Amino acid sequence: MLGVITVSTDGSCLRNPGGAIGWAWANHDGSYDSGGHASGTNQIAELMAVLEAVRAHPGDEPLTIQADSQYAIKCSSEWIHGWRRKGWRTASGGPVQNLELIKSIDAAIASRPGGVVFEWVRGHRGDQFNERADELAGIAARAVRDGVDPAPPSFHAGATPVPAVTLAPVAALAGLYEDPDVLF
Repeated sequence: MLGVITVSTDGSCLRNPGGAIGWAWANHDGSYDSGGHASGTNQIAELMAVLEAVRAHPGDEPLTIQADSQYAIKCSSEWIHGWRRKGWRTASGGPVQNLELIKSIDAAIASRPGGVVFEWVRGHRGDQFNERADELAGIAARAVRDGVDPAPPSFHAGATPVPAVTLAPVAALAGLYEDPDVLF
């Protein structure tokens, strides 16, 4: 019997939109990873955290991703199905925001043998893993802003290296925002 892997994710944006962003995942076994980019939005940071968590856990074990972002959860597990059916368009016919990241999450989940489920946790309410992911995302965002390597070798305590997401699509989306209430 395979055990369930539980990972908490979070994103940080120092000035939304357009400030330095950080993303992080914290596996409940103690391993973690984080990173950042010079410019983005909080939504991009939250989606990056989900993407990197899925990529870092490619196995057969079921994966539970806990997040305090309803947007990231719904993009990754609910809204994505309708967008795919509609040719990656919203109900109003407009383009899906953060599309390259959402497609990358879709592909990462689809390529994973084990299932992926999402759980919402209330942020900043004492959940130790959510707090850890929040802390790591903030550290990464500040490191990028300050021109410091956000991931020195000792920073990742057991994290598995994963390929980075292509930065060009993320940079192109950095200033975009769409109200999640009007996505369909």
